[in-house]
Amino acid sequence: MSLWNTLKQPSAKYSLIGLLFFGFVGGIIFWGGFNTGMEATNTMDFCISCHEMRDNVYVEYKKTIHYQNRTGVRAVCSDCHVPKDWTHKIMRKIQASKEVYGKITGIVDTPEKFEAHRLEMAEREWKRMKASDSRECRNCHSWDGMNPEMQKQRGRKQHELAQKNNETCIDCHKGIAHKKPQGMKEDDDE
Repeated sequence: MSLWNTLKQPSAKYSLIGLLFFGFVGGIIFWGGFNTGMEATNTMDFCISCHEMRDNVYVEYKKTIHYQNRTGVRAVCSDCHVPKDWTHKIMRKIQASKEVYGKITGIVDTPEKFEAHRLEMAEREWKRMKASDSRECRNCHSWDGMNPEMQKQRGRKQHELAQKNNETCIDCHKGIAHKKPQGMKEDDDE
């Protein structure tokens, strides 16, 4: 039998092998594209590509120690706002769709509108960070890694108290990379 006749005749065996092969290759291509897209949305360039972020929080962030410091270590948006592990990252990306909705509908498309919603957005982020025990902060900062002897007396005392009371980073460090919103409750204004 010639090769042509073999190719012309349907075969369940070869159809199944072909289906599995193309399914496997298609799955790899899909996963690669999906993962590439996920990582592309974690870049600083992506985060500040809309004027809402570029003209508001990015300007503030550039004045903080997370942007420029003596060691040259820089925390970008995703370091603080996107979990590293896959499950939590997917959940955060789904939550971020609300932010995309805000962009599309113009809810925060001017500095005035952004300021009007700043407290609500900050409280939502603080709640998320509190619920995760400041997981993203702990990617870089840890109790074990701190040298209390090199901290100022007030900071050392506050960190010792926070550790003793099982507090988390965001309990005290609101406004560390962005300005604090107007209208914060007194207990949030630490």
